[in-house]
Amino acid sequence: MKRREFLQASAGLALAAQAGRGQSGAATQRFVAVAESLKPQLRETVHKPISLVRPEPDSTAFLKWRMEKLGDPSDLAARTFRHGDSFLLDFGRHMTGHLAFSLSGVGEAVDSPVRLRLTFGEVPNDVAVPMDTYTGTLSRAWLPDEVINVDYLPQRVHMPRRYAFRYVKVDVIDTAPPYAARFADFEATACTSAGDRPPALPNSVPTLLRRIDEVSLDTLRDCMQTVFEDGPRRDRRLWIGDMRLQALTNYATYRNFNLVKRCLYLFAGLPREDGLVSACVYDQPKPLCGGQYIMDYAALYGAAVLDYVHATKDLTVARDLWPVVRRQMEIVGQYVNADGLFVDPGNWWLFIDWNDELDHITPMQGVLLYCLRQALELAKLAGAERDAAAYPERIRRMAAAARANFYDASRGLFVSGPKKQVSWASQAWMIHSGVATTEEGSAALRAVAALPDAVRPVTPYLYHYIVDAMLLCGMKQEARDLLQSYWGGMVQSGADTFWEIYKPSDPDLSPYKSLLVNSYCHAWSCTPAYFLRARGL
Repeated sequence: MKRREFLQASAGLALAAQAGRGQSGAATQRFVAVAESLKPQLRETVHKPISLVRPEPDSTAFLKWRMEKLGDPSDLAARTFRHGDSFLLDFGRHMTGHLAFSLSGVGEAVDSPVRLRLTFGEVPNDVAVPMDTYTGTLSRAWLPDEVINVDYLPQRVHMPRRYAFRYVKVDVIDTAPPYAARFADFEATACTSAGDRPPALPNSVPTLLRRIDEVSLDTLRDCMQTVFEDGPRRDRRLWIGDMRLQALTNYATYRNFNLVKRCLYLFAGLPREDGLVSACVYDQPKPLCGGQYIMDYAALYGAAVLDYVHATKDLTVARDLWPVVRRQMEIVGQYVNADGLFVDPGNWWLFIDWNDELDHITPMQGVLLYCLRQALELAKLAGAERDAAAYPERIRRMAAAARANFYDASRGLFVSGPKKQVSWASQAWMIHSGVATTEEGSAALRAVAALPDAVRPVTPYLYHYIVDAMLLCGMKQEARDLLQSYWGGMVQSGADTFWEIYKPSDPDLSPYKSLLVNSYCHAWSCTPAYFLRARGL
């Protein structure tokens, strides 16, 4: 389902929810209470800007802008600013946090406030392109700029809103002539629930891979707040798909197990009436269901629980959350017919990737089959084998149906939908689901890579599952090459943290029809550190 259709579909699903089939009110309240007991205290560090900069158009840069250094931030102390003046600070790294600065006046007594516009940028084009040009599909309120009035000078100004940024542009909208403003002592207080940074990879690892690992760690760090946020720039929400990939990377890096447990229990405690977990939840100002439902995310909840149990050996969580996982399998299982085939009901948001061209049938078959296998393993760990007694036959039937209906043996590829679409997503999820053998999977991945018209991924989220599928098929060198070309491409394009969406052939791509609202520090893109540290790449 395309993004423009999902809100209507989610509303329809909410109306269709059947009461009484999910966890009891007491159980969900307990889940939220457990989650709240695990709410972390954020760690704060103070950072100073490293330079004054100016954005310059650059047709050779991926995002069409570069930064040119102009001077040292200390130069501000000798300068005054009036109507129409501006300057731009570079803090030298991406961070999630708050800004403060000192503002004083020069000249005759002020008879009006100083009015400022502050614009926060993750990448150069955020502060180079005026935000008043925004025409995207998301609310203008998401854009990271503020107009403030400072009534009394001198004053230490603290910006109350939290931002995700590296750059800060300051425009002086007006002062009272001939009064002028002077700025000093800019500080950014970065916050995260990540612990100590793990040791760097050894020098024997190639330079580009070590840099990719560093950017991955920074991406995860800045998304680790009181939950695993999908992107600290914009949504600031906890999404199942993002969280699962963040958690996998966290197990191999920062090892904040309580943050994962908190997130799992928030989803369990904020379901729909029938027990379906929401695709996303808020935790501010209090835990709240996001009210959006994605079939593949609901199915992957069980996989995230199993990942946690594997990482921590905490069988209490397996037993506690098993009923929630079982309920997801019951709900999504309604859309698998008697022949074992997934049937798109037409009123669900099916994600897989931000690509409107993608046919979802085969990838969804793969996701549901993979998650059913994960749920069966979790049931065994939870001592709930009887609850999953029907799973082995369902798995057998779905796998047989997938092979019979989606595998084109003459081409060595899996196809999807009435037009027999060939996509990278279909090959990857048929591998994860266990339908493809190791030999078939490696052949399919090589074949799809050689087809210029095959539907490719556009997000690091799906590329994660491609790299993982390659490793499952013994294609370690190909997996490393893809990691270096895709995530390395972002690094070589100037990324301090990895982006929400990246299509090398289309720098203007945005799911929201404007680069100004794209997230350039996004949770689902952090997994190279997982592959490099936990999977031997």
